[in-house]
Amino acid sequence: MNNAVKKTAPNTPIISMHTVTTDIVSKASQVILGKDHEIRLALACLLANGHLLIEDLPGVGKTTLAHVLAKISGLNYSRIQFTSDLLPADILGISIFERQTNTFTFHPGPVFSNIILADEINRATPKAQSALLEAMEESQVTIEGETRELPHPFFVIATQNPTYQIGTFPLPESQLDRFHMRIKLGFPSHEAERALLSGEERSKILGRLESCISDKELIDIQKKVQEIFVSEAILDYIQAILAHTRQSPEFIAGLSPRAGLALLSCAKAWSFISGRDHALPDDVQTVLPYVVKHRLRTNMDANSVDSEDAIEQLLNISIP
Repeated sequence: MNNAVKKTAPNTPIISMHTVTTDIVSKASQVILGKDHEIRLALACLLANGHLLIEDLPGVGKTTLAHVLAKISGLNYSRIQFTSDLLPADILGISIFERQTNTFTFHPGPVFSNIILADEINRATPKAQSALLEAMEESQVTIEGETRELPHPFFVIATQNPTYQIGTFPLPESQLDRFHMRIKLGFPSHEAERALLSGEERSKILGRLESCISDKELIDIQKKVQEIFVSEAILDYIQAILAHTRQSPEFIAGLSPRAGLALLSCAKAWSFISGRDHALPDDVQTVLPYVVKHRLRTNMDANSVDSEDAIEQLLNISIP
């Protein structure tokens, strides 16, 4: 792409910061075997200051991946087990009357942590799911008429069971659109599974992991990711993708502006992880399926393609 001109601020330590992300992937791979690409995608989502949805069968390592990211990033971590009887107050917190002081004291819920694991999020009712909407969009929650800021950085990792399983509630489009990326781990390869069966327990390895960065360093990296240079041609390319989804009769609704911003920020993060200070079309194409697939609904009544073919169409859009 001849007009993708590099532009970097003086003395920007992209390469040295890239070694930090390489170290994170290396340590995470000690626990999550054979899933280096998925680990990089999850890390890209964190560096893009987004939120991650992991959809897969129980037992493939979704929760473990969340634990690993929390441990090696040095952030505090809370796990919320979503069930059908979960209430918004169980997530956000509640004010309790104190007899000694004759006042109400607010007791913050688990949402007031840097990393939130919303485990099996689609087993809770839409009412409980909606408790995360404001938090994920604005890094704040409004409780009893008072707005409270959440810690920074703030990263939600939600796991979701397949919708055909008993006791699941579909996530509404407004909730899905707040996740920058959706990934699947899948079953391990034969070699990875053999190493898993014959090796040390993953929980013990996880317990020995040490953080690679502090919360301040993570915030600095997130700022550097936003400074990754993006050419006008790359922006044209992203807009062409968005326009295609909005104009094509194959989709019920096109991608939102929020989806476009997520695609841009995740492409920047992938550039950073790759050790570059500028985005390439390959970066957009790498993250595209994971950014848009959960946001698009194909119009099957219009003799449309399925979701896999739809993604293939988007990948085949000409690069300006």
